Amino acid sequence: MEGPTEMSAPVQAAYSYCEAVTGHQARNFAYGIRLLPADKRGAMSALYAFSRRVDDIGDGTLTPDAKRDRLEATREVLGRIRTGQIADDDTDPVAVALTDAARRFPLPLGGLDELIDGVLMDVRGESYETWDDLKVYCRCVAGAIGRLSLGVFGTQPGARGTERASEYADTLGLALQLTNILRDVREDAGNGRIYLPGDDLAKFGCSAGFHSATPPPGSDFAGLVHFEVRRARTLFAEGYRLLPMLDRRSGACVAAMAGIYRRLLDRIERDPEAVLRGRVSLPGREKAYVAVRGLSGLDARHVTRQTLRGRV
Repeated sequence: MEGPTEMSAPVQAAYSYCEAVTGHQARNFAYGIRLLPADKRGAMSALYAFSRRVDDIGDGTLTPDAKRDRLEATREVLGRIRTGQIADDDTDPVAVALTDAARRFPLPLGGLDELIDGVLMDVRGESYETWDDLKVYCRCVAGAIGRLSLGVFGTQPGARGTERASEYADTLGLALQLTNILRDVREDAGNGRIYLPGDDLAKFGCSAGFHSATPPPGSDFAGLVHFEVRRARTLFAEGYRLLPMLDRRSGACVAAMAGIYRRLLDRIERDPEAVLRGRVSLPGREKAYVAVRGLSGLDARHVTRQTLRGRV
């Protein structure tokens, strides 16, 4: 992997491990970051691998107390990464790669503390009565990752409005997370979790939850899904303002990942009950089209035009 400085063999091996984890565990994410140059791709893989470790603790079968202990131990590792105490030959390849990435890029590593805080909210079984409540959780588990990713991407010199780049990255993270919540509503219910705001569920008669392949009796499930889809589209429109601030390949990466999720929203909108029957996904050819569109800069140019017209 290329980079601004020499890289030892153990660090190269650590990045390779993180890229393998990313390719195996996060196909949509891996599809987007393959558009990046090698040093940025490695840094994004290191961020993903650490984040995946945190998520896996929260989603695992340990008792709540054991999960909390593991998460705090992971936070301690993050503290050692932050202070550069991880040696190249450390036995934890994720920590090795993330330590190197933090030397190469201005990563706001506090975002990973926020991710741990968000997963602790899952461990406590918290629910969310309002969208404002849910936003706090989404900012921890996804908005923070958007801000960390911006640390890897950077912004183009001379780009307009870069003082708001972090805000747009955060908002794009919220859009992705809300899409995830809609896609996984049945799976999450099976794990005893309901993320959609309680007041939205009540408004559409869905407070009973989602425990079968059909909506709750007497509910307006389609109305609920369409309501949340509109909310997600508004977040995407705001977050897409980030694209013109990025270089071509970073913008392509973001456009590819966001584009995949926007198309998932389209599918969910067309058939709301599909999320109760199984996981909605895109075929590879459609992902390829989204990647080509992002790499061509079409999405960034469209956002620029819309921003100038005051429509975004």
